Amino acid sequence: MEQNEQIVHEHAVFINSTVNSVYNMIVAIPGSHLAISYLKNAYQNDPFRVALELFLVFFAIKYMLSRKYKPNDNNVVLTEKEVDDLVEEWQPEPLAPKLTSYDRFNLEKTPMIVGAQSAKAKVVGHTKPLMNLATSNYLNLVASEQIRQKAVETLRNYGVGSCGPPGFYGTIDVHMDLERDISRFLGTDDAIIYAQGFSTISSVIPAFAKRGDYLVVDDGVSFAIQKGVQISRSIIRTFKHNDMEDLERVLNEINTEHIVHKKRLTRRFIVTEGLFANFGDIAPLDKLVELKKKFKYRLILDESQSIGVLGRRGGGLTDLYNIDAKEIDMISGSLSNAICGSGGFCAGSVEVIDHQRLSGSAYCFSASMPAMLAVSASEAFRIIEQQPTLLKELGERILAFRQVLTHKSLEPYITLDSSDMQCPSPFFHIRAKPSYLQVHTLDNEDSVSREAEERLLQDVVDECAYQGVLITRSKYVYEQEKNCPRPSIKISITIGLNKKENDKAANTVKSAIVKVFGKWRK
Repeated sequence: MEQNEQIVHEHAVFINSTVNSVYNMIVAIPGSHLAISYLKNAYQNDPFRVALELFLVFFAIKYMLSRKYKPNDNNVVLTEKEVDDLVEEWQPEPLAPKLTSYDRFNLEKTPMIVGAQSAKAKVVGHTKPLMNLATSNYLNLVASEQIRQKAVETLRNYGVGSCGPPGFYGTIDVHMDLERDISRFLGTDDAIIYAQGFSTISSVIPAFAKRGDYLVVDDGVSFAIQKGVQISRSIIRTFKHNDMEDLERVLNEINTEHIVHKKRLTRRFIVTEGLFANFGDIAPLDKLVELKKKFKYRLILDESQSIGVLGRRGGGLTDLYNIDAKEIDMISGSLSNAICGSGGFCAGSVEVIDHQRLSGSAYCFSASMPAMLAVSASEAFRIIEQQPTLLKELGERILAFRQVLTHKSLEPYITLDSSDMQCPSPFFHIRAKPSYLQVHTLDNEDSVSREAEERLLQDVVDECAYQGVLITRSKYVYEQEKNCPRPSIKISITIGLNKKENDKAANTVKSAIVKVFGKWRK
């Protein structure tokens, strides 16, 4: 027993002497007393912190002393012959998916225009120019010598591109002039321009609508609006195309939900088009404004198709319905249709526009519009204001063409979206009549496939081209469209063709429809 006590005593003396030696060595280090004082105070005030710091120190030491990991340590060493065999067996993945027969059909049927765009285009495969009803050159501003001279002059003064976003060094005087011209033309307080037409509305919507906000959207809106609605990540409710009763039903349902579940107050928007790109019909703006005020919503109106062509002076839907443009919270649109320019715009109050200069992604992160295109657009607005006869002439061409396509001989074959004779839309969609397709369904199919319908319409397009008229099928991104419209032929009227040529083109389209539809699947 005494021997064990002796051993314990010796161990204690040894440990004590060792600790004292280490302590004396530490004390001998200059400044060590500060560290010792810090540890004593820290341990007394916050022992958990000391324990954590010691753990981190030991972890760092262990990590630095551990064996380094190398990703290729376990690689199998191959012989030269094995490497050669693997190389021979390797097949690269295709850069693009293999084209289907339908994809090849679409590529082969895409017309190629030679030279400048015009009302009478030169198309590869045709010896004579074709009367062009396939572009949105409604007012024939593409052929304006006045715009061309202004564009060339601007090009020589400013060069081609700005090479910078508008918020930095991309904005110059002609951009600000165009914004003033747009706001004055529409009758709003201010306007902002974007460099790309498609990304205008798809940037305007998410600049204001965020997660948790409500977007009540017409289910027939264009693909660009669909993308903007999707990007916003808001709560999306749709109403039947141009059905104001259904819109009111949806607005009432949202109100009821908020009252019953006591939801927090959020931003709410109604989103629609003025002139629908997919159908060619016009939104009832008077009813939309009435509902927006009744339910306290903001209205986002896309006038990409209607600006420059609808209304007494071409001011769009607000001009057509004689409604003050300031009643609409946001009016957006493209400058690449009737205006024959490039880019887009959004018009509204000063607060709405200023907000986009910091929150509009396409404005902040894209190079600004080339100066010559800004000047071209300003000049186009000036021409529309100075020559009101252009709109009158366009209206006459539209009415004459529509009268031909509503002839009784075409009634068994096609439907014309917005068949109202007084509809001022400068384009319209021709679709195969459902009853016609039902009669011509084959025995081995339940209904006519979309591809078969597209090929039928393409036969009409080819027949028109053979007879000297260029038209086109409407193109859609089938996989991404929320409610993809049925296949159609889109006819765009232009005053670049005189009255006689316009009538001839209408009768050519009519005869092609009768010829192709009359012998299809017989």
